[in-house]
Amino acid sequence: MLKLYDFLDSGNGYKVRLLLAQLGIPYELAEVDILKGESRTPEFLAMNPNGRIPLLEIEPGNYLAESNAILFHLARGSAYLPEAPLTQARILQWLFFEQYSHEPYIATSRFWIALLGKAEEFRDELAKKRAPGYAALGVMDRHLAQRDWFVDGRYTIADIALYAYTHVAPEGGFELTGFPHILAWLARVRAQPGHIGITHHGD
Repeated sequence: MLKLYDFLDSGNGYKVRLLLAQLGIPYELAEVDILKGESRTPEFLAMNPNGRIPLLEIEPGNYLAESNAILFHLARGSAYLPEAPLTQARILQWLFFEQYSHEPYIATSRFWIALLGKAEEFRDELAKKRAPGYAALGVMDRHLAQRDWFVDGRYTIADIALYAYTHVAPEGGFELTGFPHILAWLARVRAQPGHIGITHHGD
């Protein structure tokens, strides 16, 4: 059985749990409290030298890190990752966008505010993340203005990856009311079969 090392409040971990739930794949959950430094222990670093969750143990001693790489691996052969090469490349385009242009601003702001409770301490850093975070949301909203899903007219791991931190963006101080196409898309994602909430273990 697959074993997922995860922190339930993590959007990166949530992506993987959501896909596993929607694929109906059973797995063992090993909770790692990143707030207590449990991902920086020698034992965890031996499994993932980068010291981050989620981490998927595919079989004993065989590990895969990076949330979007895990999504890509798990979705192979399913409707969540269509086989057409260009479609897969476009999905990867959005997975890279999520990690480079979205997560560093929206997820980090949420971490400082909602998980650490240190909005005042990080006030200056938070201010620097507003414009690029809203810019990423603007890119998404404009893309969704003419389509229901990010790639190929269907729900894929591109949607799962972007949903994870977008739906909790208000916890990082980002207001979504100005992005009507994102709000409609969030509702469509929530309506998908097998959907689970961010702090739920789906098996």
